[in-house]
Amino acid sequence: MKAKGIDIINLASGEPDFDTPEFIKAAAMGSLDAGFTKYTPSSGIPELREAVADKLKADNGLAYEPAQITVSCGAKHACLNVLLATLEPGDEVIIPAPYWLSYPEMVKIADGEPVIVPTRMENGFKITPEDFAEAMTPKTRMIILNSPGNPTGSVYAREELEALARVAIEEDILILSDEIYEKILFDEQKHWSVASLDAAFYPLTFTVNGFSKAYAMTGWRLGYVASPSWAAGAVEAIQSHSTSNVTSFAQKGALAAYRGPQDCVRAMTQEYARRRDYLVTELSSFSKIHFLRPQGTFYLLLEIGETRLSSTQFAERLLEEEKVMIIPGIAFGDDRTVRLSYATDMESLQRGVERLGGFLKRL
Repeated sequence: MKAKGIDIINLASGEPDFDTPEFIKAAAMGSLDAGFTKYTPSSGIPELREAVADKLKADNGLAYEPAQITVSCGAKHACLNVLLATLEPGDEVIIPAPYWLSYPEMVKIADGEPVIVPTRMENGFKITPEDFAEAMTPKTRMIILNSPGNPTGSVYAREELEALARVAIEEDILILSDEIYEKILFDEQKHWSVASLDAAFYPLTFTVNGFSKAYAMTGWRLGYVASPSWAAGAVEAIQSHSTSNVTSFAQKGALAAYRGPQDCVRAMTQEYARRRDYLVTELSSFSKIHFLRPQGTFYLLLEIGETRLSSTQFAERLLEEEKVMIIPGIAFGDDRTVRLSYATDMESLQRGVERLGGFLKRL
């Protein structure tokens, strides 16, 4: 449609609309000029692994040795490495829905069985300890937690994570904690890393993070996992025999991101908050939809049950009739919902909301 010159408003994108900060780009370009274009250790250059360990200690209260850090081709790659390193065929992995769409497919790639646990808007689209315990079987090997969450924008409180982790340790269940949106928080929300909450949680938890969202570095493909010592070697070996190292000069950019000034992160988050506030105000007056005020990320999940349309029907009609692109919730395991992204400029957001309002009035 865009190729035909049709004016499409993109409220579907899962990446920041900002450019990568200049000092990060300069570090990568400088390393190119210096000839830093060869293989590196498969788990990342030593100084970047050390910077990640320092960051986890300072920001998250987590004590990892650099040898426990594997720098990967994005947080997605880090998640897959963990699943390949820990799952045996038939192992079950509990995934709260709505979920990031790749979780179940990655579990399948690792010969595991995804167990989808629906959540409810009234408890913030978050899995409860009761939900967790009910979904467990003798085959349960892992639970995946994502906070702040895509596509929900929900953030787990400390006590909620502690309660879930205590269920996990009772049955020796591993925790994959995807924390890629940790720096995009609103309303003085605080991010908690599961592994930091109790010494008993640490050996069961894999902490995944990266540079894509907070630093607008999606195309750089840079993420990492901090693994318990018993599993770090397996994660590193899998990467060594699959992708080898992350692009050498991109790692220099990541190093600059963690060692450099953090004003850019705060500025981008403040702009996301401004857009979030606009969306919440405008959408509150619309009929036939319901939503929760996002606590983090740059997504807002609309519950569309009153429209009597499936999420695919809703998204297709909105695109065809109003030229607004969103993501149907069926992709995230919840056909009652659609996801809007506010990782776009305010003008596009305003035009998109206006068109969405017109669409809803006609239903």
